[in-house]
Amino acid sequence: MDLLAHFRSARDTVNLPAGAVLFAEGDPGTNMYVLLEGAADICVGDEIVESALPPALIGEMALVDSTARSATVVLRSACRLISIERSQFDLLVRESPEFARQVMTVMANRLRVMNENLRQAMGEISVRGKRPK
Repeated sequence: MDLLAHFRSARDTVNLPAGAVLFAEGDPGTNMYVLLEGAADICVGDEIVESALPPALIGEMALVDSTARSATVVLRSACRLISIERSQFDLLVRESPEFARQVMTVMANRLRVMNENLRQAMGEISVRGKRPK
């Protein structure tokens, strides 16, 4: 699915300056975002785990599982985004299986990256003489 094409005519875009915190780890997740322009860093703790560029989906996990934010998002440049509330998200999923598949693909890719990062970290522990349990 071409997210930029799908949301190109959206009227309710949000424009935020560089350095703005879109949301913080632990915040309630009431909406997700589609990044249309700009760049954003997704951070867990003090680590940047992803640098998002258009047409990134940001904050989708909180809508899927109704939990608090698992990361902080800081805008690296001025950004234009679309905010999608839970009811809009549910409608998009019902009306567009392609959108639902896109959300699942984004989440699966992020999980794969985290798994690889964990694998590398466990390898570093093993190399230092400590065996992971």
